[in-house]
Amino acid sequence: MKKDLFIRLFTMMMVSLSLSTLSPASVIPDTVRLSAGYANEVYYNMDGGIVQTSPRNQWDIAFRTRKRSSSIITNDGTGVVLYTYPKADTSGWAGVDTSGLYNWPRMFNDPCDWENGAFSRNAKGHPDYGWAKYNEITHDLIGDSLFVIKLRDGSFKKLWIIKKYSSEDIYYFRYADLNGAEEQTFNLDLSSLTATDYYGFSMETNLPVSFEPPTSAWDLLFTKYMSVQTDGSPYLVTGVLSNQGGKAKKFHPVAPDYFDFGPQTWDSTRSSIGWDWKVFNMNTFTYQMVDSLVYFVKAMNGDIYKLTFTGFQGSTSGLISFDKEMVAGAGIQEGINHQASLTVFPNPVKDVLTLRLNAYSGEDISVFLTDLSGRQLRADHPGRMADSQYKMDVSGLNPGVYFVRVASSSLNGVSKIIIQR
Repeated sequence: MKKDLFIRLFTMMMVSLSLSTLSPASVIPDTVRLSAGYANEVYYNMDGGIVQTSPRNQWDIAFRTRKRSSSIITNDGTGVVLYTYPKADTSGWAGVDTSGLYNWPRMFNDPCDWENGAFSRNAKGHPDYGWAKYNEITHDLIGDSLFVIKLRDGSFKKLWIIKKYSSEDIYYFRYADLNGAEEQTFNLDLSSLTATDYYGFSMETNLPVSFEPPTSAWDLLFTKYMSVQTDGSPYLVTGVLSNQGGKAKKFHPVAPDYFDFGPQTWDSTRSSIGWDWKVFNMNTFTYQMVDSLVYFVKAMNGDIYKLTFTGFQGSTSGLISFDKEMVAGAGIQEGINHQASLTVFPNPVKDVLTLRLNAYSGEDISVFLTDLSGRQLRADHPGRMADSQYKMDVSGLNPGVYFVRVASSSLNGVSKIIIQR
């Protein structure tokens, strides 16, 4: 009775949303434009499209807004370069000597991990966080390193992140010209900035910069960023970064109608999509898409999309073209087996729907199909699922929105499906 009530309440709640998402075509072509010279970056939501287009050239460094984070990143896509000062600790602030600067190691953001920003690349593990050490008594981070930073305009500053007051989420830092002129000291309070993940700062204007939309609003970031070659050296690329918590899978080579995203684990790194979905043709001086390459993107809300890149115009316009197609709606699970999760594909579906249980325990299952009113249209009892999946023939049903439920002794999973002809 409890589970039946859960399904009916969920169905009623989803009716208006389900009707609004019913589309006459399952493949949706879309574009984002970074503008000439990649002047902008674009935050994108897989369900709703472009969330925000922001000028890239606004900030130099950015601080993660979480109290338990030590992450400070550089705007490396705009030419910002960070060097750890090798000749002294913080006691050398007054007399920074930059002779041999270009032989110092350059510090860039980790292309795979948001938390591992440029300032943390020398970290040795707790309590050493690269730019600071953790104080066991106050729980603050105490800056123990000096940096020299090349800004977006090509000028240089010396920089000292003096302290993070962890309990208050406040950063205290100082910077100046290399000769000590124009010294500035700031307390940057991040305690109220819980909606976004990073908050920027411009050393050219001496002002903080809000450059991100709310973290929950976007899935992908189309931008320039620093990647790493096979020999470990950094190089600038134009590509796609995933939001913290976002996931993707890459399949190559596969046919254009490939839909089975199950065979490998999700990649939750920052650059799970990255930049190498395109190659530059030296004969035509144009970019070509890598053939037979598809991605599956798990959005922040749990929906799963197939993503195929179809065009890239380079720095003349920064136009990126792609096709997207929702192949599985987010499922809702109730029960004690929290390791299992339900996905359905393709979605929208024409004839045969595949149900997959990840982390399936091998229990006997039942599969139920209901319409928007909650009326049960089908009840199948296949017992154990072969290869953790079950195929359901829906060719006899009218086009529309339905709900499919998989139930066992420890799982109750529900997913919305769309039948199209």
